[in-house]
Amino acid sequence: MGLFSFFKNAGAKLFNKKDKTAEVSAAAPEMTREQALVAEVSRLGLPIADLNVDLCEQVVVKGRTATNADREKIILALGNVEGVGCVEDHIEVENPEPEAVFYTVQKGDSLSKISKAQYGDPMKYNAIFEANKPMLSHPDKIYPGQTLRIPQA
Repeated sequence: MGLFSFFKNAGAKLFNKKDKTAEVSAAAPEMTREQALVAEVSRLGLPIADLNVDLCEQVVVKGRTATNADREKIILALGNVEGVGCVEDHIEVENPEPEAVFYTVQKGDSLSKISKAQYGDPMKYNAIFEANKPMLSHPDKIYPGQTLRIPQA
């Protein structure tokens, strides 16, 4: 549990800048920002029971999940949204394991460059890619300001 900071102006564009509603398709009803964040975690298929998201100056997330990896992915899914500056974590983990390190992508970074800096081997980039699925759909689709999980061996 803790507070995780993110770049507020980087990330998925889930929110309408004009008001406090989420951007949704014309066929779908309007959602609140909180509902949009819950929908994003659901869309990514991340497992959590009793998910509760409160958005004020920061996102406050509560719930229960099986692993730290799932907990960290939920934090990243919520924090890597444009307009979210920090995530306060109150997720209970049923089977705790060592936590990953969070890394903020810099201009010019690639997963292989990050892998070389973190592991000493650029060919271990796939470990970082796998640790950030389903938020990453391809190893080349990262952007400056995005926060990634770096699993520790």
